[in-house]
Amino acid sequence: MEKLIQGIHKFQADVFAPNQDFFEKLVDGQKPQALFITCSDSRMVPDLICQTDPGELFVLRNAGNIVPPHTPGLASGEAATIEYAIRGLGIQHIIVCGHTRCGAMQAVAEPSCTANMPRVRLWLDHAQASAEIVCTCYQHLTPEARWKVLTQENVLVQLENLRTHPAVAAAMAAGELKLHAWMYKMETGEVFAYDSAAGQFAPLRKSEETEPNPPNRVRTTALRGNTPSALQTS
Repeated sequence: MEKLIQGIHKFQADVFAPNQDFFEKLVDGQKPQALFITCSDSRMVPDLICQTDPGELFVLRNAGNIVPPHTPGLASGEAATIEYAIRGLGIQHIIVCGHTRCGAMQAVAEPSCTANMPRVRLWLDHAQASAEIVCTCYQHLTPEARWKVLTQENVLVQLENLRTHPAVAAAMAAGELKLHAWMYKMETGEVFAYDSAAGQFAPLRKSEETEPNPPNRVRTTALRGNTPSALQTS
């Protein structure tokens, strides 16, 4: 705790005070550029990775960067955040960003990891489709390689879940919203975006060249039998 307290004082003295005008403007409201859905993993820091300032990213984090599908009559923090981002803030881009070495995905692949965590186990059931895709299509891979592929397939499955939310479906139908599938490679600091033509994640290009709205049915390189991408090799 002492490190956190010292950090707060350092922020107030070295960051807030010299930039007080900027922070005062934020008091009037926010207009973030995107909703960034990612994992709660402490090694994932969206503003650091994207080099964004306060007010530029609307962030939703949970174990495994999971988006539960829309369930009529049932509210959740994820559903409320997504709806508010679109209808309250007018956000036009949603990014689902997974990462390598994801502990949540390891637990999906190896359920025994959460034997004493029943609520975590129930939460990770939202990634069951991702797990079954990997079990069905990637049996030829080693457990380590399947873990890598699972983190990628899970991002794509969560985009499918996003499309079930009414606010998302309506905004996309009106041409007012684009979805993006990203992966952060912890080992190198690289970010990869899904390329549907290649059927795999490729190094992120300039924003105006990235392909939004990956199609529903997708597969990563491992199933296609192509040479593994830089994301799949460590």
